[in-house]
Amino acid sequence: MQNFMNDNFLLKNETAISLYHDFAKDMPIIDYHCHLSPKEIYENKTFKNITEIWLYGDHYKWRAMRSNGIEEKYITGDASDYEKFLAWAKTVPMTIGNPLYNWTHLELQRFFGINELLNEKSAPQIWEKVNTLLNNSAGFGARDLIKKSNVQVVCTTDDPVDSLEYHLRLQEEGDFDVQVLPSFRPDKGLEINREGYLQWVQTLQNVSGIEITSYDDFLKGMESRIRFFHSVGGRVSDHAIDTMMFDETTKEEVTLIFKEALLGKKVSLEDEKKYKTYTMKFLAGLYTELGWAMQFHINALRNNNTKMLNILGPDTGYDSINDDLIAKPLARLLDAIDQESGLPRTIIYSLNAKDNDVIGAMIGAFQNGGVPGKIQFGTAWWFNDTKTGMLNQMVSLSNLGLFTRFIGMLTDSRSFLSYTRHEYFRRLVCALIAEWVENGEVPNDIEFLGSIVQGISYTNAKEYFQFDKVGILSGS
Repeated sequence: MQNFMNDNFLLKNETAISLYHDFAKDMPIIDYHCHLSPKEIYENKTFKNITEIWLYGDHYKWRAMRSNGIEEKYITGDASDYEKFLAWAKTVPMTIGNPLYNWTHLELQRFFGINELLNEKSAPQIWEKVNTLLNNSAGFGARDLIKKSNVQVVCTTDDPVDSLEYHLRLQEEGDFDVQVLPSFRPDKGLEINREGYLQWVQTLQNVSGIEITSYDDFLKGMESRIRFFHSVGGRVSDHAIDTMMFDETTKEEVTLIFKEALLGKKVSLEDEKKYKTYTMKFLAGLYTELGWAMQFHINALRNNNTKMLNILGPDTGYDSINDDLIAKPLARLLDAIDQESGLPRTIIYSLNAKDNDVIGAMIGAFQNGGVPGKIQFGTAWWFNDTKTGMLNQMVSLSNLGLFTRFIGMLTDSRSFLSYTRHEYFRRLVCALIAEWVENGEVPNDIEFLGSIVQGISYTNAKEYFQFDKVGILSGS
């Protein structure tokens, strides 16, 4: 029996231990999808206490606290930061079996050198220890935490109408040797029936300088923003596709649909599908032209609790997993893009694990020469970034495709402490491969297997995205 959270936790045998410590542990991180604030990175934001760095905005923890019977006052309400920390400390022992238990203690260990278990008894002492470090020691600002985690690239998530002010400031300043690059997230321009759509189109008109009175104008505005993102180093798009849609259409049809939307009218579901299909094909064509990677995050069911949405707003812990069927509309959209412009590098995630084999099989239908693993089955995401969720995704990928070409983990987080999730993921990669070795399913060639581990940890993503070739300052 291993001691709790020792150097070899999750590593069940000597092969796993060697693969992790000799090959995976010290590899850099390319965080190609996250929700960190570029403003906070630019300002090297410091944190006054552990609650601010740990609990502000972390809906993973908020959900667990609610499940533990903690009153909302101590989660998002007006309780003091100390009271909120004590409420989280009370909850932590109850998260055994949830990755939050391991992540919490990994973060305490790796960033603050604290090996005690967090619970109600230890909470006051840990509060004092961490806060002393945050307030009296150098090396705990946002940039410092990124550097301490051995991160090379951070891709934030940015609206097309964003000025990218802080990305530009970071580049002009030039003294932070981690690339902080924007990702193009055009959801508000695709959700034609969502409240606020017309206001967003007006903002697009303002920032692009293109008067938008027609669908052609709209596409020109979107293209101008893509090319602006590209000039600032953007090489990745991201699409939250809660319901996968496709419908055959023509530009003439979509022009009329857009005209109706500009008049403030809701369009039919059929017309919404047509609008999204044509617009996605147009955007994907630009991604292909510019050499971008395109990400689809599919099957989230958002804002389930109307009462709490009205009180707290979105992204506060009231989302869940959708169960829409994705195979046919996804295949038809990929095929349509491929026929018209050729698919860009594409990464497909689903929040519903029922889709694992669907995606694992589908990516093989659209691979082509020149880019290893061009179409990727994205890493286990959100509700799936658990031990079993990660392993299930990796097993589906290995069964149906090339696990060896997998581009690995991302944080998908708003927290600067979340980089320990890469360690958790890498340990699972090593444990899975080592299990195959122990079962006699693959040869015990530690150097070869180590190169695979390093690929999944870092080098596959490095070669896939080629961020090292981004000519930011030259605007290329």
